[in-house]
Amino acid sequence: MYKIVWFGTLNKSIGYIGKKKTRLLSPCEKICLNTARKTVQRCDKNYSPPKLSRIKNFYTYSIVLGSLFSIVMWAIYKLGKPEEDHRGPIEDEFSQLPWFRQYIMRMWHTLQYYEKMMEEPQMAKLLPNVVPPPYIQPPYSLVLEIKDVLVHPDWTYQTGWRFKKRPGVDYFLQQCSRNFEIVIYTSEQGMTAFPLLDALDPYGYISYRLVRGATDLVEGQHTKNLDYLNRDLSRVIVVDCDPYTTPMHPDNSLVLTKWLGNDDDVQLFDLTAFLQLVAEHQVNDVREVLRYYRQFEDPIEQFKDNQRRLQEQNQESIQNLPTSERQWNLTLLGRSLRGSSIK
Repeated sequence: MYKIVWFGTLNKSIGYIGKKKTRLLSPCEKICLNTARKTVQRCDKNYSPPKLSRIKNFYTYSIVLGSLFSIVMWAIYKLGKPEEDHRGPIEDEFSQLPWFRQYIMRMWHTLQYYEKMMEEPQMAKLLPNVVPPPYIQPPYSLVLEIKDVLVHPDWTYQTGWRFKKRPGVDYFLQQCSRNFEIVIYTSEQGMTAFPLLDALDPYGYISYRLVRGATDLVEGQHTKNLDYLNRDLSRVIVVDCDPYTTPMHPDNSLVLTKWLGNDDDVQLFDLTAFLQLVAEHQVNDVREVLRYYRQFEDPIEQFKDNQRRLQEQNQESIQNLPTSERQWNLTLLGRSLRGSSIK
């Protein structure tokens, strides 16, 4: 009897070893060996003959490279072909170049055009012209950001993304709409901003809504170019929590601290008082006021401190005046004379 001895894998030479000699396999033994080899190959699912594997890789790479080449050639033809009218192709600045270079240059010019169109606003005037008399046009324009100024995004595993309404939003919009044309100017997408504003402003205090399509894309950041607003910038106040959204008009920006969703926040009430004071004093150029407050980290808190010191100074001045003049000044300050003892 002879025994089968395996040398390495099934792909290597296999022979019978007897007592002293090694001989070639007989036809019957070869059939048995091939059957055993096929059985092992079926058990190994990852097994693939080397030649078949090379053929599969070749066809795969050929299909991928062929598809990429076809897409590139289609883009060159589609974006690089000259414009046509009823008389045929229209000549342009690339018509004198060699045929293939014409298509390349036109394609590059078209891609630059689309890139510029994406980076710049779609319209030169984002807002309509100021209405003439007898129509009522508010004397000032108030440009507001949504995120972290009016609402705060909140995410949990249970609810996903939600937006929390800031305390005092209703009062803020109602009071400011008397003297300000309220404009929402945000870098958020319209599909996110419009449903929020519908829920936030059911009474229509907001005059206009501008979303991401109205911003400039500068170095990967969406910025707001106030030159497109079609308004007198001496009467435009931008309220935002990011100082880099208006890099071309920093003097028009009132940068607030971000609202993080706390319920004890009262900043919108203080902001309302600040804006009402601007309107009451009929400030000709709001940029002078905003330029002063821009030097402080929290301009609203600084405004409250200034008002507190001014009130203390006025109180001291009133106490030093005669009785008749003291009564007149108390009336101007809006205080009741009943129960007040003036010495």
